[in-house]
Order: sequence, then structure tokens, then C-alpha cells
Amino acid sequence: MLEVRGLEKSYGTKTAVQGVSFTVEKGTVLGFLGPNGAGKSTTMRMIAGVLEPDMGDALIDGKSIISERRSAQAALGYLPEGAPLYEDMTPPEFLRFLAEVRTLPRKARGDAIDRAIADARISTVLGQRIGSLSKGYRRRVGLAGAILHDPPVLVLDEPTDGLDPNQKRAVRALIARMAATKAIVISTHTLTEVPAMCSRAVLIDRGRIVADDTPAGLARRSEDGTLESAFARLTDQTEDETL
Repeated sequence: MLEVRGLEKSYGTKTAVQGVSFTVEKGTVLGFLGPNGAGKSTTMRMIAGVLEPDMGDALIDGKSIISERRSAQAALGYLPEGAPLYEDMTPPEFLRFLAEVRTLPRKARGDAIDRAIADARISTVLGQRIGSLSKGYRRRVGLAGAILHDPPVLVLDEPTDGLDPNQKRAVRALIARMAATKAIVISTHTLTEVPAMCSRAVLIDRGRIVADDTPAGLARRSEDGTLESAFARLTDQTEDETL
């Protein structure tokens, strides 16, 4: 449902992403991991069509983000890091605006908005302006917007950022419920959440994929059998090879 083909992006003399390729099938929750500056957000922005790649392409439900951008984006739910929101709107106003922009059928808009509100658990703040909400609730409003049109592919950059433990558990449960019918890519800095949410993990460092395995498989690559140690070893190994 998602096929990433040789994405590359440079900023001047700095190469941010180097030939990144992977596929994600329906029913897969892929953890897209890497240290700060590794190229995670740049890759996700190219997949979403927000950033033009220098080379490569991404197919979302079979549609090219380069040559069929509107159709590809219609099949995608994207939650960027620090999701931009209209702060003077209430959450229902924001979701109604998105429903109109995405040209959801009028008869289906009410049900879609109600479902997104329930799934993101934002019913207690519907009367408040988005600008007055806490970071956690703002993140959940952004998540509601990403899932509003029930897309087959989701790309979520730090979906649990700013959430308290109960909210994190709710988001993990939501992702588990959606996983059977979607292809989901999640970027997170919280490695302890990866085994709880993800069936597969891709590790990127310095713009290149350095590992692609299950979370348990990655953990077995370390001496103490933890994902944190494997993450450190693989990124250090890449640095040593580069040097």
C-alpha cells in the first residue's frame, strides 16, 4: 500500500536522504527510527508530497506522489511533527474545514467527524479554541484530522509527543485497531513504544537505511537484547564506517 522508491534530498552540500527505499503492506505498522538529523522527517515529508524529492518517488495505494499527487494525497493521512493547526478554530470547526477541503460527501461528513473525535478522544475540548489547548490535546486534534477521511495509508510523525501515559495508551490502542486495514508508518523517539505499536522497524542514520527488521529482531542484534542498545550500536556502527 506504500512503496518508497529511492528517495533522495540534499540541502546545498548536505545530503539529508540517500536512496531510501522500502515497502509497507496492509496490516503492517512500521516504526521509522533514527537519531536526530537522520532524515526521518525529511523522508516522511517527501512521502506526503510536502517536500519535493531530488530523486525517487513514493506510491501511495498505487498512486505516485510525483505524477498523481492529488490522488496519492487523498489516500494518505499525514500527521507532521508539530502539526500546524488553525488556532482560532474549535476542533469541530477544524474538522469540518478539513472535510470540505477533502471534498468528503456531505452526507458522510457528520459521521466522519464524529468518528474522528471519538477515536482521537477529544470530545471534552470541543468548545475550546485550538490555540488554548494543551500540547497533548493539540496533538490529538492533529491526529483526528489525519484519520478523518479513513485513508488506507497513515504516516504519523511522533503521534504520542506531548501525551500523558493514559493518552499514549489510547493512541496505541487506536493504532492497533486501525492496523488490520491500513499501512501505517510511525516515527518516534520513544523506543520503548516501538514493540508496543510496531510489527516492523526501519532504522535510518545519516540519510541511509541501516536496518530493517522486527523490533525483536533488532533487539537481538545487541549484547543485552534491548532495542535501545541495538539502536545505539547500529548508529555508532554507521558513524564508524563513515569515518
